[in-house]
Amino acid sequence: MPARPLSARRVPTALMAGLALLALPALAQTPPAQTLPKTTAATTWTPDNGNGTFTNPLFNDEFSDPDIIRVGDDYYMTGTTMHTMPALPVLHSKDLVNWRLLGYALDRLQMGPEYRLEGGRDAYGAGIWAPALRYHNGTFYIFSNINGYGIQVFTATNPAGPWMHKSLDSKIHDLSVLFDDDGKIYAVYSYDEVRLVELKPDLSGVVEGSERVIIPAGNAMGEGHHFYKIKGKYYIISANYAPVGRMQAARSDSPFGPYETVTISARETMGTQFGWRTQGVGRNLPAPGDKISVSPPPPGGNAFGADPLHQGGLVELPNGDWWGFSMMDVKSMGRTTFLSPVTWQDGWPYFGLPGNLGRSPRTWLKPATGATVAPTPTYQRNDDFSGPKPQAIWQWNHVPDDRKWSLSERRGYLRLHSLPAPHFLLARNSLTQRVIGPESTATTTLDAKGLKDGDLAGLGLLNIPYYWLGVVRDGQAYRLRFYDQLTNKTIEAPLPGPRVQLRVSGNYDTELSQFSYSTDGKTFTPIGGDVRTAYQLRTFQGVRYALFAFNEKGMTGGQADFDDFRVDEPLADRSQNIPAGKVVTIRNFANDQPMWANPHGMLHFAANGSKEAAGPGVRFRVHDRGQGRVALEAMDGSGFLTVVGLGLSSDVRLMKTETPDSLFQWQDMLRKQFMLMSLRTHRYLGLDVRTGEPYAADWPGADPDRKDGTVLVWEEVK
Repeated sequence: MPARPLSARRVPTALMAGLALLALPALAQTPPAQTLPKTTAATTWTPDNGNGTFTNPLFNDEFSDPDIIRVGDDYYMTGTTMHTMPALPVLHSKDLVNWRLLGYALDRLQMGPEYRLEGGRDAYGAGIWAPALRYHNGTFYIFSNINGYGIQVFTATNPAGPWMHKSLDSKIHDLSVLFDDDGKIYAVYSYDEVRLVELKPDLSGVVEGSERVIIPAGNAMGEGHHFYKIKGKYYIISANYAPVGRMQAARSDSPFGPYETVTISARETMGTQFGWRTQGVGRNLPAPGDKISVSPPPPGGNAFGADPLHQGGLVELPNGDWWGFSMMDVKSMGRTTFLSPVTWQDGWPYFGLPGNLGRSPRTWLKPATGATVAPTPTYQRNDDFSGPKPQAIWQWNHVPDDRKWSLSERRGYLRLHSLPAPHFLLARNSLTQRVIGPESTATTTLDAKGLKDGDLAGLGLLNIPYYWLGVVRDGQAYRLRFYDQLTNKTIEAPLPGPRVQLRVSGNYDTELSQFSYSTDGKTFTPIGGDVRTAYQLRTFQGVRYALFAFNEKGMTGGQADFDDFRVDEPLADRSQNIPAGKVVTIRNFANDQPMWANPHGMLHFAANGSKEAAGPGVRFRVHDRGQGRVALEAMDGSGFLTVVGLGLSSDVRLMKTETPDSLFQWQDMLRKQFMLMSLRTHRYLGLDVRTGEPYAADWPGADPDRKDGTVLVWEEVK
């Protein structure tokens, strides 16, 4: 983008205030050397609560189209990586909750020039997606279709690699593979109508004439199938997004049908709303380099869209328990993975617990795998670039030019050599990792003294719309530049020298982020105001942090040196999110009125400003009963909240003596929001704010806007 005079740009007051700081001598502005903290369970999201329970999602960053298998006592997972390299992560777990990244099945996807961002072409939204992970006769297999290039098969005897890669002469998408007991290998695929083909035993291609429709259109099936043989029957688990996200299952005595179908999971959003969407960036349109637009979420706040749990499958534990896995759209953060207990009923694997089938708990007991595993982060997010290669969480945006980046040319720095690009989305060698929700801040230190004329380098949010903050070299001068694609806004300011710290902070619940910078490593000056993040199907990924360098004048330029990269997560430590032992008031998020121990012996609510709302009946002591389970005792002496009968309205009683029906599983929803699941009904405490009824324990789960009466907010009584 051509530069404009500073006077022609919108420069915020905070930036003007920071110019006095920038006027100091460059030597005094060098940020001090840092020792980057390691990623630990207290500093990054881990689903394991450390008390025998886990809280969804498994990853609070994008991990879409998951597939999980068990081999002996070990569990393995892979998922979609689209156009990013390396591709096809292979994760390992002993308990289905704590996962470790073993590596990737593919280092570089050497297809056409679009995968190298050559000639103005790109592979956004293409590449590796919806892989099928299987194990058969000592070999691990990953199957995936690549748009325009057909089925790819990756094989290994060790899941940590090395993996061998070959192509099959067949183009079918979102396939799932079943190695049947008779030696046949089947693949199912397609949307609405489900098709089956037989693969050749040597996986050289499809058996000619084997393709057939096994489930005709009009049976509510979707795509992203997962194909299993369980106790002699054939099951296909299917994702559907039309008209809203849900999970289907099909069952037959034969792989060829006929199949009967049912819904096994529906309406489960975990209290997450549909997010902002980018407009006008269809799958086949060029990657936009300037202004675009986004659309707000649907009015009312409870439209499902594709958000509810969808696209996943099943895994059996050695003890015979079954668990389900699936993904959910989580606004601009992307799609990520959730774990659900499975209850078999009438021969169908329903996601959920008895009494509440089709809905999944946000927090539940860890799977009984027999393994004892402490809360362990999946990824090391921080990087001081002192190793032989970047931390394993990093992925390149498309296939990099490996001659144009280095960790050895300047020890302790990531060096990116500038290559020509018309805009950020087409810049080669952008090193990326996924943003992590619900809130996170990324900071990097950039030494830009090696930049040449026309070069720019910095820290960006890679998505559509995209945003970045970096350093521009124009002649002998260094300038700070912020760019906002949504509004096509550029802000610039002079820099006293080439070294600067760049920061971006994001709230991926509100979908707003903010950039800032520092020249002394202590004081950060905001720039650009709030920027709106959104999801879209052009990149088909959530927002990513990106370290980048490119030349906007069409030349091969100099180099940018990144000294470090750090991610901070303010909500990662959830150890105090259950106020165990404390006396609290509990308000309903829907009407903001406190829960109240009604003198008639039932749980009701007190009107704000009333004498009841100021009395002891709205105060409850939270008793810790282990495994994330609590009993609530009213401080007016009336007793413990206890569920009776079917948990209907007024069935949440105050009992003098605590019983097993007084136990609730605490469902942490962060920021002091939570739900209480009755262990008697496996449903949630809630009320209908329209009727004035007392509380019940028969609510299936939260609406996306959390205003249905099941979401509560606690506050400690001092």
